[in-house]
Amino acid sequence: METIKGRKDGYHHGDLRNALVGAAIELATAGGPEAVVLREAARRVGVSPTAAYRHFAGQGDLLFAVKSHGQDALAVAMRAEIAASGAAAGSTRAEADPGAAAVERTKAVGRGYLRFAFAEPGMFRTAFCRIAMPMDAETGQPTRDDNDNFSSFDMLSTVLDDLVATGRMSPTRRPGAEVAAWSGVHGLAILVIDGPLAMLRGEALAASVENVLETLVQGLCAED
Repeated sequence: METIKGRKDGYHHGDLRNALVGAAIELATAGGPEAVVLREAARRVGVSPTAAYRHFAGQGDLLFAVKSHGQDALAVAMRAEIAASGAAAGSTRAEADPGAAAVERTKAVGRGYLRFAFAEPGMFRTAFCRIAMPMDAETGQPTRDDNDNFSSFDMLSTVLDDLVATGRMSPTRRPGAEVAAWSGVHGLAILVIDGPLAMLRGEALAASVENVLETLVQGLCAED
């Protein structure tokens, strides 16, 4: 293993790949996707760039790993919000009033999405950044499957299906509903973390979140 000369804390054992990803996650958390630099991650771990390139073909590969971590963290935040709502599938509340619980789960998914964005703006930006795909020189095809595993999107699809199953949303409104709901929530996230709504704080921000979620749900559940 090549460590940086003169460094007493150089990386000597263990899983170097995960150590580099961990360092890159710290970079993304602090500065977003632009801060994820393979050489800087190697420096933080205490190894040479050459050692780092044995585990990542290039900048894009490391950024992809951090992006996947961001997507996973976002999904965890959304699941936690569903649990906190008390309306998770199979809960007493869901058994008593399936339709009302489905509505609350829909709001909880959006609420968890936004809370993650506001608490972790650097990682949120990284979770949705675009990455140049490494290409095979001979075939001209991507060298890996760019499967982002958008579990957050899968969760949104599930709660929308529940709205239909419980009679709260008309089946005719279901096609394309993910895009409408996702656009509304993601748009608010960007306006707050990178746009003119950055001044919103505390109760004003919470009220804006609930207004957006209520408006989206009312639109989804409106009668034909």
